[in-house]
Amino acid sequence: MLIRNVHIDNRQELQSVRIQKGKFVEIAASLVAQENEEVIEGQGKLLLPPFIDSHIHLDATLTAGQPEWNQTGTLFDGIRIWSERKKELTLQDVKQRAKKTILQQLKYGVQYVRSHVDTTDPHLIALQALLELRAELKDVVELQLVAFPQEGILSFPQGKELLAQALKEGADVVGGIPHYEFNRFYGADSLKYLISLAEKYDVLVDVHCDEIDDPGTRNLEVLATLAYESGLKDHVTASHTTAMGSYNDAYTYKLFRLLKLAQMNFVANPLVNIHLGGRFDTYPKRRGLTRIKELTAAGINVSFGEDDVQDPWNPLGNGNMLDPLQMGVYAGQLMGYEQLQQSFNYITYNAARTLHVNARYGIKVGLPANCILLNGDDFYHVLNQHAEVLLSIRQGKILARTRPAQTELFGLENQD
Repeated sequence: MLIRNVHIDNRQELQSVRIQKGKFVEIAASLVAQENEEVIEGQGKLLLPPFIDSHIHLDATLTAGQPEWNQTGTLFDGIRIWSERKKELTLQDVKQRAKKTILQQLKYGVQYVRSHVDTTDPHLIALQALLELRAELKDVVELQLVAFPQEGILSFPQGKELLAQALKEGADVVGGIPHYEFNRFYGADSLKYLISLAEKYDVLVDVHCDEIDDPGTRNLEVLATLAYESGLKDHVTASHTTAMGSYNDAYTYKLFRLLKLAQMNFVANPLVNIHLGGRFDTYPKRRGLTRIKELTAAGINVSFGEDDVQDPWNPLGNGNMLDPLQMGVYAGQLMGYEQLQQSFNYITYNAARTLHVNARYGIKVGLPANCILLNGDDFYHVLNQHAEVLLSIRQGKILARTRPAQTELFGLENQD
């Protein structure tokens, strides 16, 4: 396969890419088609590595309104409603809903997904379902599963045992939710426990950390200290960290020194963070978002996730990563022209570092031929227009193709 005349990674120059046996084998300004080689005319469009959703909950996807709608829009009512819905989980139920969302993501150029899966279910039904789906869809999507104790580790009956069991059964990442534990001591102890599991089972860490507007919630400093002192460092991810948006600047300045030492990753979920955040404020009303701009400026790795797709925490969502990205640049005030041009990194290269797939990710000779062709000549226009993913290619094979819709305007030919 030869893809001609594309802007790779949003660079200005046009290049061509040759794919053979599922890998990128040649990249140059001009390549001549070989005999019987499939040729794709890029026509000056943008070629990127696939989009990555570094934070989603596929076990809960497509359950909005079951058994009731989250009328308050709070995180806590979402957890309450999900606690009722998960009593009805079956393998078929979870697999059908999750697969439907994954196929929707594939349409939008996503090929890597990190999904949190609730372990506060004595039967671990959702985990078993997603483990099966991970194996069934391995040729089209790389699915990482986070063992996530939605109702706490120490504050839920057998929470510790269930979390460990999930890792034994094949979860790739261990998670936590320290701000939802009964008290701050449980919060800190839960972090110490999950770090010990990460070391024991040699897995990554991704914690729902301080997803609350309370400026007194300080679990992030505990997690960062553990990441630093254990040596796990960039194997650790802190998701949400919305309390950081409420911290005072003096404390945050001190905190950033530790975050740099820890070298950990951060995941923001702009759509859901904006939706759930500030719910207990009248005015002024906080945005409920972590300090994306400041973390980025400090050289700390930040990626974005969609988080929830039509579930108790978000009634909307369709798997298109351009949606959380657009919300993120707006709410994070990352609207400078160069910031917009480079914002694709939040859902590509930065996310690859978070998932630890960066060594085999990107458009370079010798790497697996995974890429997407977008209907725009640079990322500014792609984001602004929510441009279509014309082609999604995995291991050198076309996974999805989109033909843009055409709209005709009538009776307006002679109007200025």
